[in-house]
Amino acid sequence: MQKTFAFQHTTVAYEDTGKGKPVIFIHGFAEDGTIWKHQVALLQEYYRVIVPDLPGSGLSPLMEDGADSPSLETSPSMETFAELVRSLLRHERIEKCCIIGHSMGGYITLAFAALFPECLCGFGLFHSTAFADSPEKQQARKRGIAFIQENGAQAFLKQSIPLLFGDRYKAAHGDEMCRLIQRNAQFNGVSLIRYYEAMLRRPDRRNVLSTSQVPVLLMIGEQDNAIPLNESLQLTTLAELTFVYLLEQTAHMGMWESTEKTADALLEYLAFAFRKS
Repeated sequence: MQKTFAFQHTTVAYEDTGKGKPVIFIHGFAEDGTIWKHQVALLQEYYRVIVPDLPGSGLSPLMEDGADSPSLETSPSMETFAELVRSLLRHERIEKCCIIGHSMGGYITLAFAALFPECLCGFGLFHSTAFADSPEKQQARKRGIAFIQENGAQAFLKQSIPLLFGDRYKAAHGDEMCRLIQRNAQFNGVSLIRYYEAMLRRPDRRNVLSTSQVPVLLMIGEQDNAIPLNESLQLTTLAELTFVYLLEQTAHMGMWESTEKTADALLEYLAFAFRKS
């Protein structure tokens, strides 16, 4: 079921399906909630699954719609998006849940865990990291902003989306990747730049893992160029209780590249997290 709620002068759209313990999936940069379609189809038989579109993605308009040149002072932060998720929980009268975030969605999940730990039965980083951006990563994001400003969002997405998938998946599912690029034609440069700026100034949040009182999920892609394997492995020993899944021959989009393995991992992790709570 598609629903909406009000947040900071905009309307946030979200999908709410299934029954049972609530699981929130947060999509990443240049994505919308449909990126989780395979996981929603499976988990709605066992859990209540809620998937929002962040402002400027999918069915959710931008916050402060109409701004032509976003700046660091006006752009939302990871904490803003964490507040959005907390508002969604209040709107649905949900006291505790598990949250799983992909890439940028993982940064939002960490911000939520830092601000509202009492709301969590568990949380997961799906091809994401608790490290702040390295200087090299910051420069790459700034180059991305410059490219969007010069060439537009569509040229940027056509170039960047294929880089997120492994060669095996691209060879077998090129048509599906093309459909994803076409679907993401709804993005404009303002929303993408705002996401980039929010990621640029997020802090290191390894302490959120090391102090976590709930089980943590780490989904790692063996061939992930966006979140390097050696960086992900450094996170595996920080939390007291961590479920680690290494997806072989998988890059940054395990929810599509390795649907069966991620399904088994999510079912195992969520059953434990909710049982422990």
